[in-house]
Amino acid sequence: MAINAKKNPLNNKRINVAIIMDGNGRWALKNGFNISKGHKKGVEVVRKIVEESIKQNVASLTLYAFSSENWSRPKKEINAIKSLVISAIDEQIPELIEQKVRLNFFGHLEDFGEKIINKIKSAEAKTSFKKAKLDLNVALGYGGKQDILDIVKDISAKVLLKEIKLKDINNEIILSASSVPVNNIDLLIRTGGDKRISNFLLLQIAYAELAFIEKYWPDFTAEDFRACLDNFKKVSRRFGKRI
Repeated sequence: MAINAKKNPLNNKRINVAIIMDGNGRWALKNGFNISKGHKKGVEVVRKIVEESIKQNVASLTLYAFSSENWSRPKKEINAIKSLVISAIDEQIPELIEQKVRLNFFGHLEDFGEKIINKIKSAEAKTSFKKAKLDLNVALGYGGKQDILDIVKDISAKVLLKEIKLKDINNEIILSASSVPVNNIDLLIRTGGDKRISNFLLLQIAYAELAFIEKYWPDFTAEDFRACLDNFKKVSRRFGKRI
């Protein structure tokens, strides 16, 4: 059953949601399109899910747009994705500004080249609301293992420089050294039918509820998203404690 957005399905508790948007390519091939058509359709779905996230009072939406492993894909597909990143930013920035959505990109962004980096910086500056209705975090060139490696290097350097003491290292310091703009994910959704994490937010999903959806991402709807939020609302989260 669909949830009435006006009643706030999360009982006023704002949560952090992450999505592995899987199945664009398979959706395209299934429907007789080229792969780039699947990615374009996927961007349209992102717009709908962002709108629904605002309606459902979600605090942040973190999307796996391009992983560190995706660089091994065919060059033609990678170039198409790069072009899509630029066009998506140009097309959606006016809507994000109107909706007061704060946009953040994270990962090894430097690998995407100066043109995309400049687009990203401009988009983040234009949406840098102090009181945003939603934080939209987009992973580009991101991998959980690489992020952990970067954290280790960063903290190790600070210890060597005596900026921090070894005994003072804790979870807060580790998370603050991560490139990921949100520390804890409450709900992780993966479309496309596969039941794996695929190197996404390894630290941040430690106690996340997991929802695996059979539909390919281009077929994922606002109703599907509300159903995931509704199921999350019913879960008793104990975080290792006995209640």
